Order: sequence, then C-alpha cells, then structure tokens
Amino acid sequence: MTERITPWKTMRLADAALVLYEKVSGFSGYLRPDIEAVDRTLPVTVTHVDDVAEDVVSLRLARRDGRPLPAWHPGAHIDVDLPSGKKRQYSLCGDPGVRNHYRIAVRRIAEGLGGSREVHELRQGQTLTLHGPRNAFPFIDVDRYLFVAGGIGVTPIRPMLLDAIARGADWAFVYTGRTRASMPFLDELIALDPSRVHVWPDDEDGIPDGKKILAAAPDGAALYCCGPPPMIEAIRAEVPADNIATLHYERFSPPPIAGGRPFSVVLARSGHVVRVAADQSALAAIREVLPDVPYSCQNGFCGTCPAALFGGKVEHRDRCLTDAERERKMAICVSRGSGRITLDL
Repeated sequence: MTERITPWKTMRLADAALVLYEKVSGFSGYLRPDIEAVDRTLPVTVTHVDDVAEDVVSLRLARRDGRPLPAWHPGAHIDVDLPSGKKRQYSLCGDPGVRNHYRIAVRRIAEGLGGSREVHELRQGQTLTLHGPRNAFPFIDVDRYLFVAGGIGVTPIRPMLLDAIARGADWAFVYTGRTRASMPFLDELIALDPSRVHVWPDDEDGIPDGKKILAAAPDGAALYCCGPPPMIEAIRAEVPADNIATLHYERFSPPPIAGGRPFSVVLARSGHVVRVAADQSALAAIREVLPDVPYSCQNGFCGTCPAALFGGKVEHRDRCLTDAERERKMAICVSRGSGRITLDL
C-alpha cells in the first residue's frame, strides 16, 4: 500500500525533523551555534627542492606541525607569502590524494618582478606561509577530455590528467613548449600513455595552430588548457568545434585588454595623477609610480589588488568582488576607469 504524502503531512514531517534537530543539538531555532571563520593560513616548511626542467624548480611544502594539509581538487592554487613580503599564486601540481605535502613548480622569469627568482633561491628547511587552497579553475567530471598545456601551464593540468586516468576517462594530452628541456615533468607524462600524449616543442614542430590542437581531441571532449595567451587565443578562435563539448582555460599572465580606453587614476595619498593607456592595465601604470603595490594573479580573481575607490566610474572586470564591494573598491589588475577615478593609494 502506498501512502499519499499531502502538503500538510510534509509540513508536519518537516516540523518533526526540526524539533529532533533542536533536541539533538541542544539549541533552539533562535540559538544556533555561531559559524566560525576558517583560518586558511598554513605555516609550512620546504621539504624538497627539485629541478624538473630548465629554469623550473619543484617544491614540496609540508605543515610545520606535521598535520595533514587541507584537501584540494585539480585546478586549485595556493597563495605563497615569500620572505620578501611578496605574495604570489602557484597552482598545485601534485596528487590531491596526498595530504602530507603540497607540490608546486615555478619557472624563473629573468625579466620578471622578482617573485620567481625568490622561489628559486629557497632551500630545504626554510619556512613559508601559505593561504588556501582556492580553486578558480574547477575540473568537471565527464567521460572525455582534451588537455593542452604550454610550458609551465602544465602545473594545473597534471593533477587533472592524473584524476581523469584514475577514473577511466577517455583523454588526450597536447604538450607544447619552447624545447623539450624546458617542459616540466615531460618524461613522466609521456610514460602515462605515449599513444595519447602529443609532445610538440616549438623548435621541432613549430608553433601549433588551434586546428591542429583540437584535432587530437576525443569526440565530445571537455577541453582544458593552460598556457601563454597566444596559445589560448588560438584555441578559442576554433571553438565552437564539432568534437569539443566545453572549453575551460586559465592564463598564467595578464589577459589581453579588449576594448580598452585611456583613463587617469588619482592616487589620493600623494595627489599624483597616473595616466593609464588604452592597452595598459591600471596595475601596470600604477606600479611605475608605486612598485610595491600589492598584487598576485593579474587576472581578477585572487582579491589581492583591490583598492578603495574614493570617486569616479569603474568598469568592473574582476571575479573577486561582490556587487556591494564594487561600490567602494576596484580590482586594479583588470578593471578600468572612465575619465578620472580616485583610489586610496
């Protein structure tokens, strides 16, 4: 016999469940326990430093107290407070199932701003502070994938690839780079399945175009790619494509500025006026005057660079601020002003 559940009975069942919860928890509906903020600050020690390609080092980082590190999923990154005070973001490139250490890999950028060089100077036994992990490049669970990595862009792709293999998904991997010697984890990735791993160094095969890359995909694949902007733009230009179901990508450098117009930023603390060119980010222009202004991802999602907005109209292009926060802040790495704006800098 099947009993028909009426809306009235549904309400009574819900009321009973609520009473049971209150008895078990020891709190009334008006006295719920306070929600405690989660502290994602992680004091760690560098336990291993390994050269994994030309100008690329891999670090293993373990908690100083020996406790397991927070769980993470492929695509996640951590914020690293470097000894100089710089904050940088690095993708986790290890195995998400291993909780006793995190692994990152960093390419030295000689003409960069010093963060990568500082990482290359770290030694076993040094201590650091991490924040996170966080995930702005989520990995979806499907049956077929095409993975594409350009150089150091392999770091978020590696855990995704290992996860797909563990689940028995159909996959292909296109790995590009300047030379074989410059490509991190190359031998171990080829060994996963040489028939599915396509290695196309620039000095051997030239720079691959988007059509050639997409031709390697299984039908109906989710395409995950990470690498330099020209590679990502070449792929985006070919999507939609018959064999690609979805496209997911992450840049390791600032995105190209589309439809930018020049504007000015008044630095309220000094009164200095900074001119921002149409093809320049506010962050880049401000750093010419304030080289120590904080920033990290340069893609508008980490929340490091937003500055208080004192006046002016802003075109918000970030993914880190709420609508309410946008009334009083600006992510200077990607957002743009109209005419003249004033920031608390």
